[in-house]
Amino acid sequence: MVIERRRPGLALDADASWRDLAKCRSEGPARFFPDGATGGALEQIHGAKQMCARCDVQAACLLFALETRQEDGIWGGTSEAERRRLRRAWLAARRQQARLTA
Repeated sequence: MVIERRRPGLALDADASWRDLAKCRSEGPARFFPDGATGGALEQIHGAKQMCARCDVQAACLLFALETRQEDGIWGGTSEAERRRLRRAWLAARRQQARLTA
Protein backbone atom coordinates (compact mmCIF):
# COMPACT_ATOMS: atom_id res chain seq x y z
CA MET A 1 0.00 0.00 0.00
CA VAL A 2 1.36 3.40 -0.97
CA ILE A 3 0.07 6.56 0.64
CA GLU A 4 1.54 9.75 -0.73
CA ARG A 5 1.68 12.94 1.26
CA ARG A 6 -0.11 15.03 -1.36
CA ARG A 7 -1.69 14.90 -4.75
CA PRO A 8 0.70 15.37 -7.70
CA GLY A 9 0.97 18.95 -8.84
CA LEU A 10 -0.08 20.49 -5.53
CA ALA A 11 2.43 23.20 -4.71
CA LEU A 12 3.07 23.43 -0.99
CA ASP A 13 4.61 26.57 0.43
CA ALA A 14 7.57 25.74 2.69
CA ASP A 15 5.74 27.33 5.64
CA ALA A 16 2.33 25.77 4.94
CA SER A 17 1.36 22.47 6.51
CA TRP A 18 -1.24 20.16 5.03
CA ARG A 19 -3.67 21.36 7.69
CA ASP A 20 -3.50 24.91 6.32
CA LEU A 21 -4.76 23.59 2.97
CA ALA A 22 -7.44 21.22 4.27
CA LYS A 23 -11.02 21.85 3.13
CA CYS A 24 -12.26 21.00 6.61
CA ARG A 25 -10.23 23.79 8.20
CA SER A 26 -13.25 26.10 8.38
CA GLU A 27 -15.61 23.39 9.63
CA GLY A 28 -16.35 22.61 13.25
CA PRO A 29 -14.83 19.41 14.59
CA ALA A 30 -18.27 17.95 15.38
CA ARG A 31 -18.78 17.27 11.66
CA PHE A 32 -15.81 14.88 11.65
CA PHE A 33 -16.41 13.25 15.03
CA PRO A 34 -19.89 11.72 14.84
CA ASP A 35 -21.54 10.26 17.89
CA GLY A 36 -21.73 6.61 16.84
CA ALA A 37 -21.85 4.80 13.54
CA THR A 38 -25.57 4.21 13.06
CA GLY A 39 -28.70 6.25 12.45
CA GLY A 40 -28.11 9.97 11.97
CA ALA A 41 -24.36 9.52 12.43
CA LEU A 42 -24.25 7.69 9.10
CA GLU A 43 -25.34 10.87 7.30
CA GLN A 44 -22.71 12.85 9.18
CA ILE A 45 -20.01 10.31 8.26
CA HIS A 46 -21.09 10.38 4.61
CA GLY A 47 -20.97 14.19 4.53
CA ALA A 48 -17.52 14.29 6.11
CA LYS A 49 -16.20 11.71 3.64
CA GLN A 50 -17.62 13.71 0.74
CA MET A 51 -15.70 16.77 1.90
CA CYS A 52 -12.54 14.68 2.25
CA ALA A 53 -12.96 13.34 -1.29
CA ARG A 54 -12.72 16.91 -2.64
CA CYS A 55 -9.71 17.83 -0.52
CA ASP A 56 -6.24 18.24 -2.06
CA VAL A 57 -4.51 17.06 1.12
CA GLN A 58 -6.63 13.99 1.82
CA ALA A 59 -3.64 11.64 1.51
CA ALA A 60 -1.55 13.72 3.92
CA CYS A 61 -4.42 13.74 6.41
CA LEU A 62 -4.78 9.98 6.18
CA LEU A 63 -1.03 9.47 6.57
CA PHE A 64 -1.07 11.69 9.67
CA ALA A 65 -3.94 9.66 11.11
CA LEU A 66 -2.11 6.39 10.49
CA GLU A 67 1.21 7.66 11.85
CA THR A 68 -0.34 9.13 15.00
CA ARG A 69 -2.94 6.39 15.60
CA GLN A 70 -5.99 8.62 15.37
CA GLU A 71 -8.69 6.26 16.59
CA ASP A 72 -11.70 8.57 16.53
CA GLY A 73 -13.39 10.56 13.81
CA ILE A 74 -13.07 10.85 10.06
CA TRP A 75 -9.50 11.43 8.83
CA GLY A 76 -8.42 11.39 5.21
CA GLY A 77 -11.83 10.16 4.15
CA THR A 78 -11.76 7.09 6.38
CA SER A 79 -13.78 5.96 9.37
CA GLU A 80 -12.32 4.44 12.52
CA ALA A 81 -12.93 0.87 11.29
CA GLU A 82 -11.51 1.61 7.85
CA ARG A 83 -8.37 3.13 9.40
CA ARG A 84 -7.84 0.12 11.65
CA ARG A 85 -7.74 -2.13 8.58
CA LEU A 86 -5.54 0.31 6.66
CA ARG A 87 -3.17 0.73 9.59
CA ARG A 88 -2.58 -3.02 9.84
CA ALA A 89 -1.77 -3.21 6.12
CA TRP A 90 0.31 0.00 6.28
CA LEU A 91 2.38 -1.31 9.20
CA ALA A 92 2.90 -4.66 7.47
CA ALA A 93 4.12 -2.89 4.34
CA ARG A 94 6.50 -0.74 6.42
CA ARG A 95 7.90 -3.83 8.17
CA GLN A 96 8.40 -5.58 4.84
CA GLN A 97 10.13 -2.51 3.37
CA ALA A 98 12.42 -2.32 6.42
CA ARG A 99 13.38 -5.99 5.97
CA LEU A 100 14.14 -5.43 2.29
CA THR A 101 16.35 -2.42 2.94
CA ALA A 102 18.17 -3.91 5.95
